[in-house]
Amino acid sequence: MVVILTIHPQSLYSRENNSFTLIDFYGDTALLPIGKSLVINFDEPVTKEAVQHFYDKANAAAYQPVIDSLLAFRERNQLNDWFYYQLIRKTAQSISPKEDNYPRYTLYKWFFLAKSGYDANLAISDGQLIFYVRSEDSIYDIPYYTREGKHYVCLNMHDYANKSFDFEKDGIYPTDITVQEGVQSFSYKVTRIPSFSPTYYAEKDIQFKFGHKAYQFKVKVNPQINTIFANYPVTDIESYFNIPLSDETYNSLIPELKKNVSKMDQQTGVDYLMEFTRNAFLYKDDKENFGKEKRMSPEQTLLYNYSDCDDRAAFFFYLVKEIYNLPMVALLYPTHLTIAVKFDNPPAKSFTYKGNQYAICEPTSPLLSIGETNPELSTTSYRVAYEYNPGR
Repeated sequence: MVVILTIHPQSLYSRENNSFTLIDFYGDTALLPIGKSLVINFDEPVTKEAVQHFYDKANAAAYQPVIDSLLAFRERNQLNDWFYYQLIRKTAQSISPKEDNYPRYTLYKWFFLAKSGYDANLAISDGQLIFYVRSEDSIYDIPYYTREGKHYVCLNMHDYANKSFDFEKDGIYPTDITVQEGVQSFSYKVTRIPSFSPTYYAEKDIQFKFGHKAYQFKVKVNPQINTIFANYPVTDIESYFNIPLSDETYNSLIPELKKNVSKMDQQTGVDYLMEFTRNAFLYKDDKENFGKEKRMSPEQTLLYNYSDCDDRAAFFFYLVKEIYNLPMVALLYPTHLTIAVKFDNPPAKSFTYKGNQYAICEPTSPLLSIGETNPELSTTSYRVAYEYNPGR
């Protein structure tokens, strides 16, 4: 009797060399079973047919154990989408180094992200691969396109910093390869920083004066944060205002700040945080500092020696939220961003918004008291760009 067995492609892994690839994820290790069948050559010009051929070979390979391992690592470490994408980047780099074969590296990123359940796709323009993922977030500084009411934002435009694309002239042609698993949107919201190894941290001395007293802090900062957020796009104010600190950085700063304000009344304590934000860092505009608009998370602001009004507004917002958890609004002027706080006992210099009294707390301009506005903005209109209400 002849028994015919139908073997699913993923079972092929057990017949390959049981090789595992170790991915260092900032002090933690992901163990990925990358077998021979998943190591696919790609040396031809970038065309739809070539991309389809790569996908067909990868789809027939033993990819599922790799995806399962990636998703298990994501679940165990509670990774937001942005950090999961960093894990996928490291995985693709381990198979096909970016500097050796960029199209192949990009194909692996796309394949792993799509097979992980994300609605990701590739397009071709001027012989280059453009990598997109569907996202419902508001993103301001990277290309996107809309199809059937869905927005797709570019994940790899930073890799073409030295190339100027002319999509109108050269066109952009989606490869239109359907990945059945790719159904969910990608979120740029970061609500948790992974637990990095303490060995990644260094102490940074930060000092400022409040009243007639000098305050000094030894804050633990992780330079890897800058690497992780190097290509993070400009998001809406709510998203980047709510990026937290990592545990190591938090525990080296926030408890000390709480202790320092514990004997102050609420307004004096917020004034203390306002002065800390103003004077613990040097000011420099993003264009001068980075050559482009860049909104930094609170931890990045601690890492860099320079910051601008957007960064300081986000940092001050985070401090007030963590220490007092008061309602706040972000006031956006044409060239400035500041914060107004709803105190338990409103100061004399307050304004009304939705029936509540708020006082401006300027985290950038020096020599301004609570409730005072930068004189240069006194006749300039603003809009409330974000409203924070605890518990809502």
